[in-house]
Amino acid sequence: MKLYTFDPAPNPARLTMFMAYKGIEIETEQVNLMEGAHFKDEYRALVPAMTVPALVLDDGTVMSEVIGICVYLEALYPEKPLLGSTPQEKGQVISWDHRLFNEVLVAIAEILRNTSPAFKDRGLPGPLDVAQLPELAERGRFRLAEAWKELDATLAGRQWLAGDNFSFADIDMVACESFSGWVKEKPPESLANLHGYLARARAELGIAE
Repeated sequence: MKLYTFDPAPNPARLTMFMAYKGIEIETEQVNLMEGAHFKDEYRALVPAMTVPALVLDDGTVMSEVIGICVYLEALYPEKPLLGSTPQEKGQVISWDHRLFNEVLVAIAEILRNTSPAFKDRGLPGPLDVAQLPELAERGRFRLAEAWKELDATLAGRQWLAGDNFSFADIDMVACESFSGWVKEKPPESLANLHGYLARARAELGIAE
């Protein structure tokens, strides 16, 4: 197996934390997004979506979605499960993963991709030129502010997001909060439940604040 990734980016960060927590080591090549390495013909031939991370299996199969890669690796490395141990836990983890991606990660991406000069004509990831739309950035800010408040309320009296055990949903939450710093829209300090939870999750991952 070989992993193509770019450590500073949010989706690679999700996978990096997953692998580090489980002690998984894979041959890795950095695809420098800042230098446009994902646009080069060689990488585009491998990953037509031109995104990272991408895991290439020994038989040539390419997986380019974080959740798919994690499901695959969890099956190979079941110790310290992060995708749930029971049918209920598995359903909760995937549900939270989907919710965080849509309500938080995408909201942050809407802000970043529609305001940063670095993403001119790159309003969406992938091979197509997509114009920036300032209205989407405003919508992203609104969605993100509401998501932080909802998460704070949900976490009242709860240790982890998806049941009693630390999971990939909690890794995703750490990744989302870190990514929000890129657009200067971190959760307000007044959201004590959320900040207490984030401190616990970072401690579980061995990450300093």
